[in-house]
Amino acid sequence: MPHIAIDNDQPGIRGLMIQRPDTAAPLSQLAETLLRSPLSLPPGERELIAAYASHLNSTPFCSGSHGAFAAAQLDGGHELVDAVLANPDTAPITPRLRALLRIAAEVCGPVRPLTADTVAAARATGSDDAQIHDTVLIAAAFCMYNRYVTCLDTELPDDPGYFEEGAKLIVAQGYASET
Repeated sequence: MPHIAIDNDQPGIRGLMIQRPDTAAPLSQLAETLLRSPLSLPPGERELIAAYASHLNSTPFCSGSHGAFAAAQLDGGHELVDAVLANPDTAPITPRLRALLRIAAEVCGPVRPLTADTVAAARATGSDDAQIHDTVLIAAAFCMYNRYVTCLDTELPDDPGYFEEGAKLIVAQGYASET
């Protein structure tokens, strides 16, 4: 049961955003910029980083939603997302993406600089400064989003198709349409 009164029936961050449109607008714009605008990584990979960070942060609403958004945009769909969430070291992904997920994992841990070895490993797979930057920023932002959703103990959706329906909307219209 949520820790605050939410006067709508939407689960997770969606309910919080409907409740507080004043904070929803900048949060939605941040998600739009990080996950859909032209950046150094394809949108599906960015969604996968968000899903993985959310999984590491034990936030099922965000890992489920962004996992569905990633699956809708990546070859391999849900099987690939599930494999990454289970173990990125054995998932059928590129060495570059695997190294970037290791960066995301460090960002989700204690706050400190990335280890030189993790950065060097990412560079060895062809990751450039922009990709490293964008991975850190996505993972850091999702640490914030995850805490928002989890700390207020928001509800999970009852409908098993909720995340897939959301994926259709996000892929077609983006996050700015959420506000």
